[in-house]
Amino acid sequence: MENLIVLLNKIPDQIKRIAIIFWSSILLACALNLFLIPGNIFGSGLNGIAQLISSLLVKITGINIDTGYFIFLLNVPVGILGWLKVGKSFTYYSVLTVLLTTILAIVIPVIHLTSNPLMSALFGGVITGAGVGYALKFGFSTGGMDIIAVVLNKTTGKSIGSLMMITNMMIILTAGVYFSWQSALYTIISNYAMTRVVDGIHTSHQKLTAFVVTKHAEAIIPEVKNSLIRGVTVLQSSGGYSDSKNQTLMIVLTRYELYKFKQIIEQTDPAAFINFVNTADVAGNFADEKQQDEIKNKLSN
Repeated sequence: MENLIVLLNKIPDQIKRIAIIFWSSILLACALNLFLIPGNIFGSGLNGIAQLISSLLVKITGINIDTGYFIFLLNVPVGILGWLKVGKSFTYYSVLTVLLTTILAIVIPVIHLTSNPLMSALFGGVITGAGVGYALKFGFSTGGMDIIAVVLNKTTGKSIGSLMMITNMMIILTAGVYFSWQSALYTIISNYAMTRVVDGIHTSHQKLTAFVVTKHAEAIIPEVKNSLIRGVTVLQSSGGYSDSKNQTLMIVLTRYELYKFKQIIEQTDPAAFINFVNTADVAGNFADEKQQDEIKNKLSN
């Protein structure tokens, strides 16, 4: 397993991102056409709105236009907004994901794999969450509300949480009124499953505090500062049993950095004792991934 991770780390980021674009797009299209659409269960954000428009057209006028086309049309203005306000790289990969998802959603036929709506809701939500989570983990999005969230955060510093909640509530209410309240309730289950999977994969926002008891602080600190770009607080301590002098290092990091952090400790002081504590929130100077990259570039130059 460790050899596989080392091998993956050697693959250029651009190739990884292209692979993740294909992976995420396949997952999103399969979730739509194999579970959500057949089960009359609606996704969140713009994908859910696209499903609603397509389903309502069939219900009201009898005109059947594939959901993929509406996903593309709704994402065009959002993509332009992201290009202007967020940055070319993020928007470029996000738009590629939207385009490929659109094509696959049109090409892959709608198949009823199960007649159980609960199974459709759970599998549709889990698969969608995997597609969204891996995209976010590699520094881009699956389009739609994700791009709007980044634009709002960069321009106003505010979260999109309330907007997403209102959007999803409108999707759920519309599904209940025009289709069935069972469909609306299963949509809630699907969206919950999706968010849980996204949180499990995209762990950069989940923080923890590591307390490292060591006698080799001078070797560990430079590695943590240079490799992870994280600050270290040094506390002088002594063993209650052995009464030997040591140092306790306090480092706040993300779960995404956990594997690399453990590697640093194992290589510098295999005898160190580490206690990991879940961190609810932090205030002050805690570098995000973009800031870490900027600091790394300065250090390398």
